[in-house]
Amino acid sequence: MQGLYAVFKKELQDHLSSYRFVILFALIAMVSFITSYMAAVHMRGNLEGLASTKFPFLMLFSTPGAMFSMVQFVAFFGPLIGLILGFDAINRERTQGTLIKVLSQPIYRDAVINGKFLAGVMTITVMLVAIVLVISGFGLAFVGVVPGVEEIWRLFIFLIISIFYISFWLGLSILFSILFKSIATSSLASVALWIFLSFFISLGAEVVANTVAPIDRKNEVQPEVVLENARIKEMVSLSSPMVLYSDAAATIIDPMRKTTRSIILMGPMEELLSARFQNPLSLGQSIVIVFPHIIALIAITLICFAISYLVFMLQEVRT
Repeated sequence: MQGLYAVFKKELQDHLSSYRFVILFALIAMVSFITSYMAAVHMRGNLEGLASTKFPFLMLFSTPGAMFSMVQFVAFFGPLIGLILGFDAINRERTQGTLIKVLSQPIYRDAVINGKFLAGVMTITVMLVAIVLVISGFGLAFVGVVPGVEEIWRLFIFLIISIFYISFWLGLSILFSILFKSIATSSLASVALWIFLSFFISLGAEVVANTVAPIDRKNEVQPEVVLENARIKEMVSLSSPMVLYSDAAATIIDPMRKTTRSIILMGPMEELLSARFQNPLSLGQSIVIVFPHIIALIAITLICFAISYLVFMLQEVRT
């Protein structure tokens, strides 16, 4: 694809050399280090319990610090990385008049949108890998826990899931930068959709569940009604990318988590077996549990970028 590498290299240089990237990376790194430091202090103060844990290194990323864990932090604030990197990707070029100049060169139009998206994905990858490596080194120095092979693989899969999750928001912000000529409008639309998909869907899921399968707390509640209420709430919540990512990442990072469901109806024998066998899941079993979530995240990321690609290819550049 002619011109793809040139656009990719130029956009990557702009991202890594901009004050926007430096400030954003510094804020995210600072919060991540504080969260991991609080988790490491908690782990260091509980060395006896840490010795009996099969995967202690992963606790650096799954143990809540002052307010949230590393997984929760990426779930809530990771989308801001994608939104900030892409909300002015196209309309800034239109405003400055550089888009027509770029396309007048021997560069295909699809190389522009592909190069911008790939440069954003590479920037996200650099940020996440750097933060995970620094936190890992910080944990090694402060707690003295060496990661095992399975823990490294779990961290690698966690990184892949996080990259696709933030790339979805990058593709969404690029789409808004194509649809809206104003940079302010595209940024506000991106933030508004982030707030809606991340927070209001969870509230709406509870309202829908209580409407379809209401729970009367004054009287005796049937277990079937509680399960139906929880099932509806989870189905509606899964339309949120943040819920998809949170369930997938938390299950991969925490081997003791055996399901993504909030309520499970068990009989007496199942309760007995669950109490006796409290072993962590293997990596393959954890992947099987969250495989639909991972596929859904990859699918919505590719679909969002595909829509951005089609809209940009069909749009008149000179307007």
